[in-house]
Amino acid sequence: MSRRRVRLPGFTGRMMAPGLLLLAAVSLLPLAAVVAMSFARVHLLGGLRLEGVGTANWERLLSDPDTAWAWVRTAAYFALTVGGEMVLGTALAVCLWRLRGGRNAALSLLLLPMFVAPVIVGLLGRFLTDSTFGLYTWLLRQLGYHGDIMADKTTAFAAVTLMDIWEWTPLIALIALAGLTSVPSSVLEAASLDGAGLPRMLRHIVLPSIAPVLLVALLIRSMDALRYFDIIWNTTGGGPADATKTASVRLYETAFRFFDFGYAAVTGLLMLAVTTVVARYFVRLLERKEPAR
Repeated sequence: MSRRRVRLPGFTGRMMAPGLLLLAAVSLLPLAAVVAMSFARVHLLGGLRLEGVGTANWERLLSDPDTAWAWVRTAAYFALTVGGEMVLGTALAVCLWRLRGGRNAALSLLLLPMFVAPVIVGLLGRFLTDSTFGLYTWLLRQLGYHGDIMADKTTAFAAVTLMDIWEWTPLIALIALAGLTSVPSSVLEAASLDGAGLPRMLRHIVLPSIAPVLLVALLIRSMDALRYFDIIWNTTGGGPADATKTASVRLYETAFRFFDFGYAAVTGLLMLAVTTVVARYFVRLLERKEPAR
């Protein structure tokens, strides 16, 4: 019988080994702890102690209407923010791409919201929508709306959604613009000589050419939007009447307000699973878009 030759890691593998081991330690050990907590009741008084409860936490997850509604809000928040950012970001990227002069200055101004910390965006949004002195409240009153933005379920949800769109649309625009700069100019010139206008070139040449780049942008924002927390917590805290309480906000409250760490662990594992499934779906789409070599 022929012996299989054991392939030892090369120089690059040996150099990366300490970092990979450290990454595994800080990733896998917490994951194992969360899995153990999901099957237990966590006691904090008198020291950390786990009391096994079997699948009680998982059964509670399947029958909890508050968690179900939190996931419905998360899905709505995900669809509105990611969809709005993709459409607006791509449109802004096309405008910058077609801009002849001052592109760098316009791009610098466009990217400013992206460099603001999400916590600051939330605090700024709460200040601008304050019912007594907020600038947006004053503008809406001039248009005939006299309600409190953050006290109404619909307007509060719309406000946190628009704040997210305002902050992260520049990221999509930047990624899409990078893809647009790689579109061959010779193809566009040939299409223009054949009489194709800008709408037709965008539909049949430009957008198909940058589809893989847009999928990368979609993947990045999707993974972040599913677990977004900062803006919502700093503006509404999940209110009013749980109107903006997404899965991430419910997870935080379960763990650090009610100290129900076992149930919070189950919620966190569900968020991890959903994020992984969505990310894997977009990765497969990206692999299909890649040209065959």
